[in-house]
Amino acid sequence: MASTFIDQIQWTNFAAGVAAGAASTVVVHPLDLAKVRLQADGSTSTLPNRTVGRGTFRTLIDVVKIRGLRGLYLGLTPNVIGASGSWGLYFLLYAALRSSLQKGDATKPLAALEYFGCGTLAGSLTLTVMNPIWVIKTRLCLQYEQPASRHLVQPTISLRTLSTWEALINLWRFEGITGLYKGYLPGLVGVSHGAVQFMLYEKMRNAYNERCRHRPVNARLTSWEYFAFACLSKLAATSLTYPYQVVRTRLQDQHRQHRGAIQIIQTMYSTLRLVRGRGMHNIGFQQE
Repeated sequence: MASTFIDQIQWTNFAAGVAAGAASTVVVHPLDLAKVRLQADGSTSTLPNRTVGRGTFRTLIDVVKIRGLRGLYLGLTPNVIGASGSWGLYFLLYAALRSSLQKGDATKPLAALEYFGCGTLAGSLTLTVMNPIWVIKTRLCLQYEQPASRHLVQPTISLRTLSTWEALINLWRFEGITGLYKGYLPGLVGVSHGAVQFMLYEKMRNAYNERCRHRPVNARLTSWEYFAFACLSKLAATSLTYPYQVVRTRLQDQHRQHRGAIQIIQTMYSTLRLVRGRGMHNIGFQQE
């Protein structure tokens, strides 16, 4: 099995993943910055300049007002490194695992659980390598514009924009190996995101080729067909697994210490219950 797996490794898959990850990250990074800040809001709302109750557009406007357009790219370097490295490694491992199960026959369709298993294993290995980069990316995105020293886990960090290397050194100095792997456990849960995405993508592509086009399952698609299947599978996977991203971001936030993922989930659940139906009475607004 090991030799078969090694024989199936193709570095072109790694190169394709690196290129795609880097290009897409540069384009959408400002939205990713806003997403990270919005995800962190509820855990640290007492800090100044948090984006509590604000939407994506307002969050981006606030960053530009204080930091200029360059502020929209806080955390870009580790994000590019993380995305390109993660997608490159994921594509490499996923394709090799899938080919191993197909025994070299690219026209052989696999069961949904087999696709899911390939995605889960590839994602777990990738996360183990890349998690420290994601912690750095989150923390650089959460560099706020006013002091909040009494809340800082790393109280000696200056308020100027840190480089990726400086953030890594500070993380290691103050928190050690545990800091590098903050958010790792919910990240493992989130591995299902990539696994679900690739499972859905493979099954949709196979069904389309076999039933609609009457071709082998591995037949090439047009650019628009690839784009459509990628969007649909990504949308479904994100909708199913998004909550884990919130938990992971809050665990990696340098401005607060949490007792663990369970505490964050309990807080989120309690807040959701209040907002969904228990009324303003339960959050301190009593009628006279």
